[in-house]
Amino acid sequence: MRLTFLGHACFHLRTKQGGLLFDPYLTGNPLAAAKAEEVTADAILVSHGHSDHLGDAISISKRLDIPIIAPFELALYCEGQGAQTHAMHIGGDYAFPFGWVKLTPAWHGSSVLEDDTIIYTGQPCGFLVRTGEKTVYFAGDTGLFGDMELLGDLYDIDLALLPIGGNFVMGIEDAARAAKMLRAKVVVPMHYNTFELIRQDPAEFAERLQVLRIDCRILEPGEATEI
Repeated sequence: MRLTFLGHACFHLRTKQGGLLFDPYLTGNPLAAAKAEEVTADAILVSHGHSDHLGDAISISKRLDIPIIAPFELALYCEGQGAQTHAMHIGGDYAFPFGWVKLTPAWHGSSVLEDDTIIYTGQPCGFLVRTGEKTVYFAGDTGLFGDMELLGDLYDIDLALLPIGGNFVMGIEDAARAAKMLRAKVVVPMHYNTFELIRQDPAEFAERLQVLRIDCRILEPGEATEI
């Protein structure tokens, strides 16, 4: 399993079963490590409708003829824009050709802004993805919540992708607590330093996880790691 960080909360996950793209905010992302027209995947997972997460999902879906996997209301919005979709919702799971996906709660919001009009796109989510023998948890944009411990009890999480930017999502302290509750073998921080408002020092996060004996891997945009 190879994970490539493309900036902000966008990742490309390559496995023997296929390639997945998470929250492809590339166009307009000052730290993006790829252009929207360059990326390839077999499916796109979108956690919520905010522009820094939905990003280029619709255009990539149409270019590659691949599905956007998202909560029901967001999937309907994307379908209305001409994208191929697979709608799911919190607690639901489904077996795709590339692996198993389950939607988890995320404490945040979800909307699209069009001509100064806010379009509600349902409940935000996180994703559990099991492909081959590995399980990945993509938390999405969220604050800390107690059921992260339940996720750690129920699933043997090999890799957790956790936001640390604060202000809109968990900061470093809460994200470290989340990592402890999830008991993931490897943690990669995301959703920080793209904008001044979410500036954080990922080395501080790594130090906190070192105390907990959790493998923290800080990836620069464009950098990859093997799991």
